[in-house]
Amino acid sequence: MNRAYIALGSNIGDKAGHLQAAIDAMRLLPTTKTVRPSSIYETAPVGYVDQDLFYNMVVELETTLSAEMLLEELQRIEQQEGRKRLFKNGPRTLDLDIVLYNEEMIQSEGLTVPHPRMQDRAFVLAPLRELNASHIVPGVDQTVGQLYVALPEAERADVRRIE
Repeated sequence: MNRAYIALGSNIGDKAGHLQAAIDAMRLLPTTKTVRPSSIYETAPVGYVDQDLFYNMVVELETTLSAEMLLEELQRIEQQEGRKRLFKNGPRTLDLDIVLYNEEMIQSEGLTVPHPRMQDRAFVLAPLRELNASHIVPGVDQTVGQLYVALPEAERADVRRIE
């Protein structure tokens, strides 16, 4: 079995509903089980800031799917929830990203793991830290917990646990 950590985000419509729909859909993936979800965090947008606050979380999965096949399934789930890619960092009903996949470093045309900006994003590190603070991030050689506390305080303050 492969262990993957999936970051979920939503800031359009029923944000909590979109996150729950994604978890439900991931539970139905072939040879995949949802090990556990993090809490939901309300977070400030990054990049394009003229938009609603996000709900973010991370889900830990066990799967026999390859990283590439898992990505295809996650993109299908995004589309089912009405995801439209209008512009970079724009509003979205649902965003699903593979942030970690086993201890692997993957670089392909459509997939980079670990997620290339995860160490700079409190909205990924806070829920990931809740699930596995001691996980060493490949290529960075620091734990999730170390990366989180290294973030500027202002960035960590923009992430608030709500559930």
